[in-house]
Amino acid sequence: MSETNTAQANTNSELKLNGLFLFKEGMTTVYGEAGEAIPVTVLRYEVLTISQVKTPEKDGYAALQLACCPKSSKNTSKAEVGHFAKSGLAAGALYVKEIRQELPQGDLLGGRVSINSLSKGDTVSISGVSKGHGFAGAVKRWGLAGGPASHGSKFHRRPGSSGNRTWPGRVMPGKKFPGHWGVEAVTVKNVKVVDIIEEHNVVLVKGPVPGARNSIVKLIRA
Repeated sequence: MSETNTAQANTNSELKLNGLFLFKEGMTTVYGEAGEAIPVTVLRYEVLTISQVKTPEKDGYAALQLACCPKSSKNTSKAEVGHFAKSGLAAGALYVKEIRQELPQGDLLGGRVSINSLSKGDTVSISGVSKGHGFAGAVKRWGLAGGPASHGSKFHRRPGSSGNRTWPGRVMPGKKFPGHWGVEAVTVKNVKVVDIIEEHNVVLVKGPVPGARNSIVKLIRA
C-alpha cells in the first residue's frame, strides 16, 4: 500500500498515546462525589494527527510528531505541503509537536489521536510556558523582602549590595537582579485528571496550569 493510501486508511482511526497536547481555556470549580469543591483548569482538545513517525534506526530516537490546527493553503510553504501530504493533510499546521514514547503497533502515519489517551483519575505531568510579566524589579520578580518602609531608610525596593571585596571583585552568577519575568518553561508534576468530557473535547485537571489562556500545554501520564 502506498504512503498516500496508508494515510487515507488511517484518517478515521484513533490511537491512544502516553500523553496529549491541549489548549488552556481557564479555571472553574466542579464538585466531587462527596460534594467537595474542586478547583480545575479547563483544557481544550483539538484533533491531533500523526504527521511523522520517528524511529531509532532513522532518527536516533522513537517519537511521534503530532500536528493540529490546519493552516490555510496560502500560508503553507511547498516544503510543508510535501511533508504533511504523507499523512493526508492538505496543508500545514499551526502547531507541530512531538511525544517521545515507544511506537505502537500498526500503521501510524495519518492516524488521529484519541482524547481518551488519558483517563479520569490519571496522574500527569503538565508542561507549558509561563505567563509573561514584562520587566520587573527584584522585589516583585524574586519576592525579596526589601528594606524598611520608613522615612530616611533610602532602601525600599532595591536588590541590595551586589559587589564583593577586592577578591573576587565581581558579581557572582545567580545574583537576583531586576529583569524579564516569566515566559519560562514550567513543569507541574503529579496533577490529577478530574474528568474528561468527550462530547465537548474537554479535559479537567485539578489546580492551576502554567501558561496564558489559549496557550498549548503538554500532558504526559506519570
